Amino acid sequence: MGRAVTVATCALNQWALDFEGNLERIFRSIDIAKRKGARYRLGPELEICGYGCSDHYYESDTLLHSFQVLEKLLESPATQDIICDVGMPVLHRNVRYNCRVIFLNKKILLIRPKISLANGGNYRELRWFTPWSKARHVEEYFLPRIIQEVTGQETVPFGDAVLATKDTCLGAEICEELWAPNSPHIEMGLDGVEIFTNSSGSHHVLRKAHARVDLVNSATAKNGGIYILANQKGCDGDRLYYDGCAMISMNGETVAQGSQFSLDDVEVLVATLDLEDVRSYRAEISSRNLAASKVNPYPRVKVNFALSCPDDVAVPTCVPIQWRHHSPEEEISLGPACWLWDYLRRSKQAGFLLPLSGGIDSSATACIVYSMCHQVCLAVKNGNADVLADARRIVNDETYIPQDPRELCKRVFTTCYMASENSSQDTCNRAKLLAEQIGSYHINLNIDAAVKAVVGIFSVVTGRTPRFSVYGGSSRESLALQNVQARIRMVIAYLFAQLTLWARGMPGGLLVLGSANVDESLRGYLTKYDCSSADINPIGGISKTDLKNFIQYCIENFQLTALRSIMSAPPTAELEPLVDGQVAQTDEADMGMTYAELSVYGKLRKIAKAGPYSMFCKLITMWKEICTPREVASKVKHFFRMYSANRHKMTTLTPSYHAENYSPDDNRFDLRPFLYNTSWSWQFRCIDKQVNAL
Repeated sequence: MGRAVTVATCALNQWALDFEGNLERIFRSIDIAKRKGARYRLGPELEICGYGCSDHYYESDTLLHSFQVLEKLLESPATQDIICDVGMPVLHRNVRYNCRVIFLNKKILLIRPKISLANGGNYRELRWFTPWSKARHVEEYFLPRIIQEVTGQETVPFGDAVLATKDTCLGAEICEELWAPNSPHIEMGLDGVEIFTNSSGSHHVLRKAHARVDLVNSATAKNGGIYILANQKGCDGDRLYYDGCAMISMNGETVAQGSQFSLDDVEVLVATLDLEDVRSYRAEISSRNLAASKVNPYPRVKVNFALSCPDDVAVPTCVPIQWRHHSPEEEISLGPACWLWDYLRRSKQAGFLLPLSGGIDSSATACIVYSMCHQVCLAVKNGNADVLADARRIVNDETYIPQDPRELCKRVFTTCYMASENSSQDTCNRAKLLAEQIGSYHINLNIDAAVKAVVGIFSVVTGRTPRFSVYGGSSRESLALQNVQARIRMVIAYLFAQLTLWARGMPGGLLVLGSANVDESLRGYLTKYDCSSADINPIGGISKTDLKNFIQYCIENFQLTALRSIMSAPPTAELEPLVDGQVAQTDEADMGMTYAELSVYGKLRKIAKAGPYSMFCKLITMWKEICTPREVASKVKHFFRMYSANRHKMTTLTPSYHAENYSPDDNRFDLRPFLYNTSWSWQFRCIDKQVNAL
């Protein structure tokens, strides 16, 4: 009688519509699983086509190519003698479903459609798929001819069923179903399912990993059982970074943990577990057994195959482990770095260019690139041939071996300090010193000639010359002069990104990195089409508070002492004239609010779904020790005026790494108008009425 089952799950760096690469990575994961003795292999959600296909799901080509990949998997000897569970879109009776296709030895056992679709935040699954609404119901699915020719099957079961092997029972969940209040694993567990599987396409958000781990462990804590979770990893073509964390849990405890951030395209976890531990755990939970005696049974697909061996008494089984979580600073160091590496290698560019101002935001961005170089060198040291091949192609040197992060940084990272007459020597020195410490190829240049030329054109045409407010100009003149400087920096950044390597006798171009943080974007404290406009932005979803903590982390872990003076300096745009050679302009004074306040506004606006009146009501309690109700009202009104007046800037926001749940990303996460009535007359009147009552 078999007791010890050996199962495998994986985290794969799939790429939307990269059918060739996706197939190769699936094959590699199956091969690793088999070599480690697994009899069942679980993969991520929609792994065949890649999760992020978006509106490409509408195309018949996506369905066709997914079945062509499935055909390759079915007919390959590599998939023999192991139950393979893969994800792909399937059209059933002219309705498109997000499915698991489970097969064994050239036979499809079950196609299981997703029941609960993810449709909040960054997810739009209801746009492309329909949820399967027929609980515990199975229909016949007529296979395409290319699959019939391999399997010899005309139809296969399609629907909400479980697999009954010779030694146990398996039931599938798909991503969101774990997070749903009525998760299928509850009823499946009561019906005797002992192994639950979950194929996910779950992306990284700061401080989110523990929630996923807790959900998996709690799934089997009350009901007993084995829970196997697979997840996508990497950047599959957009703003999201899927953060792996494949795991296996039994009876409420983690027994195998995968990495959250890694440059390995294929990571496979294998665990051997004793089914009798599940059965004995369940035996003493009387409330569970009473509920189980009344459960409505699931259709069972019988499988003439076992996940265990007949004589397995001496087979060692896995024991519980303690999950190790990253700190938020480690997450910032690793997640965006891995996302940048994927973007760099898949875009086939030769590196990055960053306008480095000597402030916290651009310095944090530089540190993330430096962390990326650390990860590349570490991966090569650990024998990752894929990373080595990509590094050699990026630097155009077939013999190159990246060993020193600073030396790699010199090859792939260009930083540029763009001085104007309003720049201080302090920021110039800070930028230069940081560039020296991380090893980037650093450029110092002055933009004054270009600024004067552009302003000169205006003066020739209009006969008027704008002046800064300190020289008697109006606020409109002063703002226009600041914006000219900012926008010229963007133009120069792209010029140097295209031609710097050419000037150095090297092939290729550079991706321009932006460095506006999530709080500044929310407030609109940036010039439209300035250096916030770039190809990608690794910190666009990260708050100023978290970036400061990350800078401190880099000082301690990377020994980047140049960051100390950057940390202590007040944030400034340096767009207005200096006073006695010193910076007179500061970001928080310009904004009329602190970065700490901005984070609070952002979380209340997006996460707590608070409009002006609700935000005021919450803040008079939160800030009762530091502000009067009238002061709170003034702050809330100022925020909403500035937010709404500048919302149009979000329509052109550089694609940013998604790391925070209050991101104002207009692309698909935070959908709002961009032309507001900025007086908010009705809303503000409600606030005023409440202030007077208080």
